[in-house]
Amino acid sequence: MSEDVSNFEKLNLRQLKQAVGPTPEPFRIHAQIEASAQKPSSAGKPYLELKLNDGTESITWRVFDNNPSFAQAAALRKGEWMELAAHWESGKYGLEPRNPALRVLEMEEVEALLSGDEDTRDQQRLDYETITNFVSEIADPRLRGVCLLFLQLHGDRFKRAAAARDYHHARRGGLVEHVSQMMRSAVKITEAYPALNRDLLVAGVLFHDCGKLWENNYAEGSFTMPYSLHGELIGHISLGLEVVNKLWRQLMDTEEAAAWASFDPANELVRLHLLHLIGSHHGEMQFGSPVLPRTPEAIVLHHVDNIDAKLEMFRRGYETSAELGNGIFERVRPLPTNVVKPLTKLTLPAAEVTATENELE
Repeated sequence: MSEDVSNFEKLNLRQLKQAVGPTPEPFRIHAQIEASAQKPSSAGKPYLELKLNDGTESITWRVFDNNPSFAQAAALRKGEWMELAAHWESGKYGLEPRNPALRVLEMEEVEALLSGDEDTRDQQRLDYETITNFVSEIADPRLRGVCLLFLQLHGDRFKRAAAARDYHHARRGGLVEHVSQMMRSAVKITEAYPALNRDLLVAGVLFHDCGKLWENNYAEGSFTMPYSLHGELIGHISLGLEVVNKLWRQLMDTEEAAAWASFDPANELVRLHLLHLIGSHHGEMQFGSPVLPRTPEAIVLHHVDNIDAKLEMFRRGYETSAELGNGIFERVRPLPTNVVKPLTKLTLPAAEVTATENELE
């Protein structure tokens, strides 16, 4: 590419997916190579498949052997950081860069990319504050104590974790976003159903996916999510039960815990109910829960988790999926169908709102 690519607008991958259409447009991206593989084409010729990730989204770039950048791209390795400047269009293989120009990122550019774009940084900071605020409002000192101990010991790891590997909140910091929104929803439900144990439900939301700190976590200084033996052999639900049991034992060894021996409900009953929320939150045994939800709080947690995951899938569909026609977007897995643009809220002029209110009085 002979033109000066420094003048190309720099976008993150989420913005790129929204901006690119059928007509090529010049953009730059900064990303890490999450995976690199050489494969044979249908004609038997080699091509590269590079998965690029920048913490907001990931894309797959297929580089065929007739591409002038093939040799340069083949020299790049998993974990390396790159700028890819090109005229981007939406083609047969998704986002396709035409006339690409590659270069390896400088260290300060890598550090800036890892810190996230301003909107993501601000959102995740606010989400973490939301979590800590809800935890601080827990009245039961045992549940508040075990939550605070978790945040104290594992807060940094929590901030890096994804809520899933593929389907929802599958990004660095995604678990914090997921847990924060679930807490907001769960607290609202306890206002509508005051018989629910708000303290237990907030703690259950915090811990329901805590095993993903070891199953779906990113290495420090990387957008690559490695596979772990703990995640593969044990899974996040079993890991979560183990984490909470260990934290609970640490909490019960403190001087403060001596005053809780006479509490009703008893310490052991509180622990069992918290473990039940973790163990049952997938809702069905076929989806990995060792036990079905057997308490009101367990049912609420399961559905709040499912609602937030599904709505995130819809959001991603509207932002990144191809529009098939008139507000119909291509299916986002694992949703079973194409997704349709939601009905826009009616916005009335102020005068009409006042008139409607007067009619109701």
